[in-house]
Amino acid sequence: MTETARGTRITELGRVAVTVADQDRALDFYVGTLGFEKRADVPFDDGHRWIEVAPTGGAAAIALVLPREGQSAGGAETGIILVSEDIDADHATLRARGVDTDPEVMRWGAPVPPMFGFRDPDGNGIMIVENAEG
Repeated sequence: MTETARGTRITELGRVAVTVADQDRALDFYVGTLGFEKRADVPFDDGHRWIEVAPTGGAAAIALVLPREGQSAGGAETGIILVSEDIDADHATLRARGVDTDPEVMRWGAPVPPMFGFRDPDGNGIMIVENAEG
């Protein structure tokens, strides 16, 4: 297809930025607690760091960024939805690790998948849904 027929040359969702107050604490949470892989941790521009984490083998990543001047870190619903092969096991695991999760897995019935939310140490809200084949 030509650029005109498609409208743009955008091919995929690459990463989503999440603001955090402390990049080391966030990195420890996403890698150590959630089990994500660290894909990048690169210093740039006078003491800043570009950090990316992702589920192992996942296509898109989460960039752990400091807030811009005048903004605060965290406390937002990110709109990020992760996929689990076993929602009940992951809910139990995260609760056992002290993660701020919803008290229970929500179940509304088909076609809505079972899901629950959790918050990272900065209060960023993320959802986890069970894979349709899960």
